[in-house]
Amino acid sequence: MKDNIQPRSGMTSQVVLGFLVIAMGLLFLLDNLGILDMHQAVSFWPTLFIVVGTVKLCDTATPGGRLVGGILVGIGVLLTLDRMDIIDFSWRAVWPLALIGLGALMLVKAARGRRLVAEGAKDGIADDIIDSTAIMGGFERRVSSQAFRGGEITAVMGGCSLDMRGCAIQPQGEAVINVFAFWGGVTIKCPPDWTVILQGTPILGGFEDKTIQPPDGARRLVIRGYAIMGGVEVRN
Repeated sequence: MKDNIQPRSGMTSQVVLGFLVIAMGLLFLLDNLGILDMHQAVSFWPTLFIVVGTVKLCDTATPGGRLVGGILVGIGVLLTLDRMDIIDFSWRAVWPLALIGLGALMLVKAARGRRLVAEGAKDGIADDIIDSTAIMGGFERRVSSQAFRGGEITAVMGGCSLDMRGCAIQPQGEAVINVFAFWGGVTIKCPPDWTVILQGTPILGGFEDKTIQPPDGARRLVIRGYAIMGGVEVRN
């Protein structure tokens, strides 16, 4: 069984961010030319949720990731419509929606977990692919797979800690982890014989590699994704 752990459309997420940077530059340019008042434009800050949610939707391969992206987009749309006086929406309504979203995420995780357990029992890969999510909370997990393949980690206003020091990657093998940290942090602990390759994009955040460089690159761990006002740290 082969499970897709790559982003569905990594290039699309880069395009979204590119347009965001261009749009911000145009806004500041128009403000300097006296054509637009940036104070009025900044009042539409909830669109940040729409952009971040869209990036997540473009950069995920799991049902849980798509649900998280959809929730962020939904919150951004509702808050933006409220700013435009089209609807009456406040932060008080966000909490019930967040609870509904968390409940839906738990159901998706449970269904996916049962499927992976069933397939893992047959193919022996139940623990080879990870799918961890932390929203407004903390998540710690220890993985001991001896044929680790990668997966996806999402932290939104929370933190994820993954201890993989007991894991193994096949010689001349490579595992890819897609991370998404928005107002949150991700910590990954890996064995000292793994070569870590950071290919993430930090936006008002950071990626940090604190691992020891191994003598060879026979086993590689590739970290991709985004740290938006958050951080991703890899260490031994």
